[in-house]
Amino acid sequence: MSAPLRAGLVGLGAMGRNHARVLSGLDGVDFVGVVDPAGRPDAAPYGVPLLETLPDLLALGIDYAVVACPTALHEEVALSLAEAGVGALIEKPLADSVEAAERLVAAFESRGLLAGVGHIERYNPALQSMRVRLEAGELGEVFQVVTRRQGPFPHRIADVGVVKDLATHDIDLTGWVTGQTYVSISAHTMARSGRPHEDMVAAVGRLSDGSMVSHLVNWLSPLKERATVVTGDRGCFVADTLTADLTFYANGETSTEWEALRAFRGVSEGDMIRYAIPKREPLLVEHEKFRDAFRAGGDGDIVTLRQGLRTVRVSAALLRSAKLGTTVSLQEVASV
Repeated sequence: MSAPLRAGLVGLGAMGRNHARVLSGLDGVDFVGVVDPAGRPDAAPYGVPLLETLPDLLALGIDYAVVACPTALHEEVALSLAEAGVGALIEKPLADSVEAAERLVAAFESRGLLAGVGHIERYNPALQSMRVRLEAGELGEVFQVVTRRQGPFPHRIADVGVVKDLATHDIDLTGWVTGQTYVSISAHTMARSGRPHEDMVAAVGRLSDGSMVSHLVNWLSPLKERATVVTGDRGCFVADTLTADLTFYANGETSTEWEALRAFRGVSEGDMIRYAIPKREPLLVEHEKFRDAFRAGGDGDIVTLRQGLRTVRVSAALLRSAKLGTTVSLQEVASV
């Protein structure tokens, strides 16, 4: 067997500690060190050395690092990793601007280094099952994707608003499960918590196949909700990513003798199926996919930097739409 990969971690906030937990028990990987740019902890968990600086971490001879520091630091940290010839798994969003995301894509691609983005929802069992079923045509033509992501404010967030922190989940998963790209987006945002960034967003858009999307995201609700609803001509799929459940609501086939109603082509309620699907922790699966891709020397099933860039571009278009009060075409947003 080949030697274990040597992995490091940058950032020990709430998400960083989850990465540390998974790395500490990941087969085929030696978790060798942590550095926290925010300087929060007194010691690293799981008996891993807590280092002073990123150069100290690089000096341990790591193969790749997980970047889980604040979004504003992603570019600086990841560029240092690329310059050192080290791969990276970068928490979402890839960067805090389109230009920064483009620089990261260029830095890693020009050196032939593997790098991915931690869009964890792609590894949620409910969404993975939904994607397979959509690809198999079980829903027929897709008409609309609706996502709702609501809950209390996560105090770990200080440098971005709800669009970059939470809506990027829904932007990425929508494009991924449908296999489509965003064409345009229109949005409204609100700030109600006294912070400099937006707390709520409502957005509608159109995908490249002509289907509609709708995203409702906030962190000011006592109701915690993570729902993705895809509607097509055979019914709809409903994924709850909190419980990893996927339910199918079929269109019923009933006839009506009421002549006035026959003139309207609608649907009726049919069978409902909640699928029994295997459920593994999404973060563990994400790490396994990155490890396997690193060993195989290809992208495998990871979220590539270019895919992460597309999500940053859509989030930038969303914020631009909210600022200008108009629909924004994705062609208006810079790209590589």
